Amino acid sequence: MLRAAIGGLLDSIDPAPDEQAFRARFDELLAMSGDVTSRDHYVPGHLTASAFVVAPDRQAVLLVHHAKLDRWLQPGGHVEPGDADLEAAARREITEESGITEVDSHGAFDIDIHTFPGRGATPTHLHFDVRFHFEAQDWTVQALDGVNDARWVPFGGVEAFSTERSILRPVAKLVRQLG
Repeated sequence: MLRAAIGGLLDSIDPAPDEQAFRARFDELLAMSGDVTSRDHYVPGHLTASAFVVAPDRQAVLLVHHAKLDRWLQPGGHVEPGDADLEAAARREITEESGITEVDSHGAFDIDIHTFPGRGATPTHLHFDVRFHFEAQDWTVQALDGVNDARWVPFGGVEAFSTERSILRPVAKLVRQLG
């Protein structure tokens, strides 16, 4: 059931050209045995969920400075056993990392596969990330769990925080969607 629901979710995304190659790899992951949402599913990796949260005026996106990775990213992370689905995981991560609780969801809109570095007993593995578009109802943000800083970044200023295609592609998609 979960695998079919995720497959349907992926079908709803209008992929950019580089995302089309990701889709085939997502399908391969979903065909594997085991719990592909478990953070302990390392070969080749597991599903994660993240959130691109647009500011109330629709002119900026929320970025958080990830403490362990020392990089500016969108809120997101692992799926927890209590999460009803990937969107619920993304919504939970928003609250845990930035304190934002009131958001409107516009659904999944992007996928990405990126390497997560090994640490301690955790080997290097892939995160098969499903990204969701949310709009915040409030401007208040704070750096919380695992985050050194959280802030609204104007769309035109995102490259000053990250030049990674994994961030710039979905931000460009948001700008096009918002008109």
